[in-house]
Amino acid sequence: MAKLYFRYGVMGSSKSANALMVRYNYEERGQNALMVKPAIDQREGERVVNSRIGLNYACIWFEELEKMSAEDIKACQCVIVDEAQFLSHKQVDYLTEIVDDMNVPVICYGLRADFSGRLFPGSEALLACADIIEEVKTICWCGKKAICNARFDANGVVLKEGEQVVLGANDCYIGLCRKHWKEGNLGPDSPVKQ
Repeated sequence: MAKLYFRYGVMGSSKSANALMVRYNYEERGQNALMVKPAIDQREGERVVNSRIGLNYACIWFEELEKMSAEDIKACQCVIVDEAQFLSHKQVDYLTEIVDDMNVPVICYGLRADFSGRLFPGSEALLACADIIEEVKTICWCGKKAICNARFDANGVVLKEGEQVVLGANDCYIGLCRKHWKEGNLGPDSPVKQ
């Protein structure tokens, strides 16, 4: 029985690396895992899922998945979606159809909440309907579990207001524990170069 998985974590928790390793495990066993991500995320260029540790693999845009035939999707043993926080509620509903009607497992990776602590639409929908919800954990600079995505400016000021989607990586985001996120404390080894 296929299931819908949502594996969430903060920035830098190795979500994309985990997605790429899962894809590799399917390939190693002679099975086809389809890598997908929303077209809004073009940080790495077109149709590539990249991890900070150097792993990468070609993918298709989610919008292309929606145009695929049921037969082509059923030919896959798994669909893996990176950056799932950027999906719409309707797109998450489509993933439930892949699981329920086509019997293909779907594993989604993404952020739970944005830099201001609000749920992303895709994450909200996945938290509501995923069969299995798992946290991909990492730590704050202090050693506590990081649960907040901090966005910071060029001066190291942690931002709490602004557009929900600003694409970036280590240059403007870091995972922090709640205390240090509230304080706006990036730590003694701040990623901002003085």
